[in-house]
Amino acid sequence: MAEHIIRVIDFETTGMEPPHEVCEVGYCDLIKTADGWAVDPPVSWLCGVRSIPPEVRAIHHITMAEVAGLEPFDPAAFFGEEGGAAAAVIAAHNMEFEAKFLGAHAVPTLCTYKAALRVWPEAPGHSNGVLRYWLEDQGLLSLDHHTAMPPHRAGPDAYVTAHILKALLTRATAREMVGWTREPRLLPTCPIGKFRGKPWSEVEAGFLNWMLGQPTMEADLKWNAQRELDRRAA
Repeated sequence: MAEHIIRVIDFETTGMEPPHEVCEVGYCDLIKTADGWAVDPPVSWLCGVRSIPPEVRAIHHITMAEVAGLEPFDPAAFFGEEGGAAAAVIAAHNMEFEAKFLGAHAVPTLCTYKAALRVWPEAPGHSNGVLRYWLEDQGLLSLDHHTAMPPHRAGPDAYVTAHILKALLTRATAREMVGWTREPRLLPTCPIGKFRGKPWSEVEAGFLNWMLGQPTMEADLKWNAQRELDRRAA
């Protein structure tokens, strides 16, 4: 049943946001069973696009010859005709990116990147690849390496993200992670300036206030700075 499915998606695209297009779609379902969450085999397919710039081809290596004559991407692969979901939740490792290409919908979304920042702030990095090997080294993740290859292709990347999400679900609920997805990234350390790499608790108040006053400062960074100031005030 749909309420027992989290569909993890991944897109390879011709650029960072529309009007660039999706040239490959991948998804991998997590199915809730009596014994926990099971990961289904990944599904992927190529989509027709107008062009693929060489700097983008250098990442995923999809060529125009491979997508020639194919149908363009249709979000109906994930959503029903009346906006219903093929799953209870749609997840991605950088949901903000995939959401740009999904279009409007009413299905809850889950960002495993934002969730991992909260659950494993001590991880050496929070990309798909770093989390995969870091969790594997700790015995918290086990997957088929052949199915997970090559990286930067939609099916393998969705498969890796599904296993990261499976590990996350031992530490937090899907409902909690959907809530975190609606909020900015909770960064474990300050990523800029003379306090780069320092916990927010060690960042001077003057620097935090300086961040808030910068008109071009990224909104997520301002949110983290304000959160720390609010913590101290409380």
